[in-house]
Amino acid sequence: MLLPLQTLYFEDLSVGMTERLTKVVSSDDVVGFAEITGDRNPIHLSEHFAAKTPFGTRIAHGLYTAGLISALLGTRLPGPGAVYIAQSLNFRAPVRIGDTVDVSVTVEELVPEKSRAVLKCACKVGDTVVLDGEAMVKVPRAPTS
Repeated sequence: MLLPLQTLYFEDLSVGMTERLTKVVSSDDVVGFAEITGDRNPIHLSEHFAAKTPFGTRIAHGLYTAGLISALLGTRLPGPGAVYIAQSLNFRAPVRIGDTVDVSVTVEELVPEKSRAVLKCACKVGDTVVLDGEAMVKVPRAPTS
């Protein structure tokens, strides 16, 4: 899933610009996320425990899925140098081990006086939206000569 870096400055952005990525969620991803964050909820780590939940199987951490949005913002749109200001997240459905998550971010609004961009964010598994929301990022200005 390593995306090539694409640096866009505020001046390069326009409403409607979109970037996407696709990621198959592996058990190693979920275990690694649990190790990094300390969130060892067994619904993510124990098939035995998760089988007794309404999901019937292990699910990925919601913030792991949200992290895929961060990957797009930090590497592609707008890319290196962008800094999170705010993020709203709506968790709509579970992401299971082995699911393919399609992530998209789209420029919805530009705030020139603050060099900020508002982006619509969505993660889907098949036709199901599993997470959506909105991000606001501060975007570097193009260097002046």
